[in-house]
Amino acid sequence: MLDESPTNRAATVSTPAIVQTGNPPRFVAALDAFVRWFSGHWLAVIVGILLLYALLPFGAPVLMKAGLNGAAQYIYQPYKLVCHTYAFRSFFLFGQQVVYPRGNGDGEFERATGIQDDPIGMFQARDFQGNEQVGYKVALCQRDIAIYLSMAVNGIAFAFVRRRARPLPWLWFILLGILPIGLDGFSQVFSQWPLNLIPFRESTWYLRVITGSLFGFSVAWLVFPLIEETMQSVKSKA
Repeated sequence: MLDESPTNRAATVSTPAIVQTGNPPRFVAALDAFVRWFSGHWLAVIVGILLLYALLPFGAPVLMKAGLNGAAQYIYQPYKLVCHTYAFRSFFLFGQQVVYPRGNGDGEFERATGIQDDPIGMFQARDFQGNEQVGYKVALCQRDIAIYLSMAVNGIAFAFVRRRARPLPWLWFILLGILPIGLDGFSQVFSQWPLNLIPFRESTWYLRVITGSLFGFSVAWLVFPLIEETMQSVKSKA
């Protein structure tokens, strides 16, 4: 007589077979192919994005000069979301001067535009895009242009030494990148409305370019070697 004990009954229950698939899902294969491609071309992609981001703002004044004001807004308005775009801290094209510095009530920007140096004038300076006399504003501020162009140029230089390059030491990153831009930028913030904690100070266009370029240089030589190391590891495992 067949033993129908619980132990034997459990043993007779069949185990589901594991289904083996020959190929991974299509999206997994596509993702894997993209990762392998990006690991070999990441520097060109990043440098291309940086150049586009830094140079596209120069297209806005070109469009304004051509009378295509509506098209220019497709550049001006998105950049207002990521930059203060104060006209007195921006470059101008097609006008009497390339820059119109702000002063303490008597600067060239106030004389050229009639915009007063007060809290309301700050908002007006942000929206001011230029005219035929003063020229038309580049859609990104002087310091940001220096930062992103410097990163792009240093990315191109990095391409020639990428296998031998080492990350910039943190101490040099702080001394070259953080300290100059921090002193130049925060001294403005603390000296102006609404804080007014120290005597008024407004930076100059060349200090913004220098400190922005140092920051972009430092970021590039800190980050790019680290990314390269990661991508080489990805390629070796692919």
